[in-house]
Amino acid sequence: MTGPASLRRTLLLGILGPVLVLVALNGVSLYGRALAALNTAYDRTLLASAKSIGEELDVVGEGRDAVLRSTVPYSALEAFEADTRNRLFYRVSSLQGELVSGFPDLPFWRGQLPAQPPFQALVDFYDDRLGADEVRVAVLLQPVSGARGRGMAVIQVAETLELRRAAARRILLDTLWRQALLVAVIAAVVVLVVQRATRPVRGLSARLAARPEEDLTPLPSEGAPRELLPLLEATNGVMARLARLLAHRQRFVRDAAHQLRTPLAVLKAQVQSGLRGDVDARQALQEAALTVDRATELANQMLALAKVEQLRGGRQEAVHDFGAILRELALEVSPLVAQRDLEFEIDVRPAPVRAHAWMLRELGRNLLHNAIRHSPVGAPLSVRLVTANGWAALTVADRGPGIAAELRERLFQPFAAGDARSGSGLGLAICAEIVQALGGAIALDNRLSGSRISGLDATVRLPLATIGADGQASH
Repeated sequence: MTGPASLRRTLLLGILGPVLVLVALNGVSLYGRALAALNTAYDRTLLASAKSIGEELDVVGEGRDAVLRSTVPYSALEAFEADTRNRLFYRVSSLQGELVSGFPDLPFWRGQLPAQPPFQALVDFYDDRLGADEVRVAVLLQPVSGARGRGMAVIQVAETLELRRAAARRILLDTLWRQALLVAVIAAVVVLVVQRATRPVRGLSARLAARPEEDLTPLPSEGAPRELLPLLEATNGVMARLARLLAHRQRFVRDAAHQLRTPLAVLKAQVQSGLRGDVDARQALQEAALTVDRATELANQMLALAKVEQLRGGRQEAVHDFGAILRELALEVSPLVAQRDLEFEIDVRPAPVRAHAWMLRELGRNLLHNAIRHSPVGAPLSVRLVTANGWAALTVADRGPGIAAELRERLFQPFAAGDARSGSGLGLAICAEIVQALGGAIALDNRLSGSRISGLDATVRLPLATIGADGQASH
């Protein structure tokens, strides 16, 4: 199993890989060009050797009866040998291939002169083999004339290739070590640049590692490279969400310990009172049942409040009709409405809202329960939902006693019930958390009849999810 990828290794491979391939291709091309240039230079020497031999030829007779004579000693070619590793061979022949002088092992030329010879002479150059040696051959068609006749000689001068190839290798190696030095410099620069570029990342990692566990303050972005700013912003966003979740969890544990302690203590006292016979056993059980109901409601609402915070950070993909959910809730609370003989009126329009269905149901349920609880027996209770300008506006209007001005904002805080006997004080806090998570707003306004409070309007505004031409919902 391989470890995590290294930025340094990735850059080295990504940069040096193509560079090394180019160096290799350039080396092959350079060797070929150097060998071609050396061939041109050394071919000139071969041509000079062939011309030197041609100057030493004589002829007797003309045409087919011409007989060539050569008095060229092999030592005459030593002047053209540039190195002891370089050996020269020659052959002088007639046009018919009859050997006049030289090395009989050198194969006779059977080719054709090029249309445009590289030099001003009847000359051709080609590669051949002489025994075990590879040779470069220059063939010169040299007219020969003298006092006793005229003829045409075929002069071949061959040279082994050691010197040419050695010179080409020297040129290649001289270039390659310079290119190797350049590659080494590039590698060193890449390592240094990566080391310098990743220094802020290492510093950030060190600061995070040195932080205490409970420290979730934002990381400073002053002086950070521009490329690190998105990472810092994302990290600070995650830390802010973690800090909010941690604070919510701590508050939940603290509130749960505080709020559940009282009903449990009351329940224990009621049970002990029944066991001692201080009150009638049936009465003790009824009081204990009421205490259990209040504790159960409290626990359920605390869990609901925790679930809202949990869903707040998740993605809300689904779109639900808030109006359809409110109609379902109206059927659900109809027994409570009938029990208090309320004049219930509901008028809701289709309202697509992007949210978890549970959140919309919990929002509507808490508002309806609060309105029913505070409505006088036989009083009107209305629920209206309208849509306008991209917003869904829900109004739950009751005929209750309303709320005092100083209590209006505090009612959205946990355990801040207007009447401690009427509930746990979590219903409106849950509503406020849900509305805030959905990007909406909630308000409680007393409805006045003259100077007298005639009821309370709970108003919720939520953004609508618009339906596009493709049938897909979006904000």
